[in-house]
Amino acid sequence: MKRCLVAGNWKMHSTPAETEKFLTRFLPLVRASQAEIALFPPFTSLDRAGRLLQGTSIALGAQDVYPEPKGAFTGAVSSGMLAACGCRYVLVGHSERRHVFGDGDAIVRRKLDAVLAAGLDPVLCVGETLDERRAGGTYDVLETQLTAGLRKLELALAARVVIAYEPVWAIGTGETATPEQAQEASAWIRGWLGRTLGARPATATCVLYGGSVKPDNARALLALPDVDGALVGGASLDPDGFAAIVASAEA
Repeated sequence: MKRCLVAGNWKMHSTPAETEKFLTRFLPLVRASQAEIALFPPFTSLDRAGRLLQGTSIALGAQDVYPEPKGAFTGAVSSGMLAACGCRYVLVGHSERRHVFGDGDAIVRRKLDAVLAAGLDPVLCVGETLDERRAGGTYDVLETQLTAGLRKLELALAARVVIAYEPVWAIGTGETATPEQAQEASAWIRGWLGRTLGARPATATCVLYGGSVKPDNARALLALPDVDGALVGGASLDPDGFAAIVASAEA
């Protein structure tokens, strides 16, 4: 069985109490799962989730990070703070951070470097808008974002980066890339990794698909040869539905 990471990004949902309720239902459903699972609750629920996940195989992740280790940055959260909550993963460059909050490639790279420096594993999110796809610019966008995120990165560090392909036009819209579109983009990413970093990173890097993944389409997406898992948004808020997606990873 290939490595398969199924990650749930809760975005701005779930209080600490709601997080505890979710985990009370979810953990028994996936106790025997062989898939790697990660949950990305909001900052305010990280500490509660970290305590509840101790002793389980489920990894904890954060949705964002500030690149500085400490200082007068009101409202910011550092990698060290995330590590103290028990995080293993951190999303960097999610499309909502890029397009809602204005995170450009330079700040995404600073965040990625900060995550690696703290001993955590970044999930680098890349993907095109609908206009960029219609204009035939999908691969240009992916190359720009991947180059900015990974250029001149030591191979040992690059090996810890997970790549999530998330077409912006398929996030929270109900639209999903067809299996053919998801496979083509994931294969292109793997090819770029091979051309840029070498054959080993091309095969070893975990490439996820994200964008309106649901229980009814997860199996087809997770069966694709160059898709190693899923970054799930809204569907990860339902413990039964998310458990069904996890089960699809093992089919």
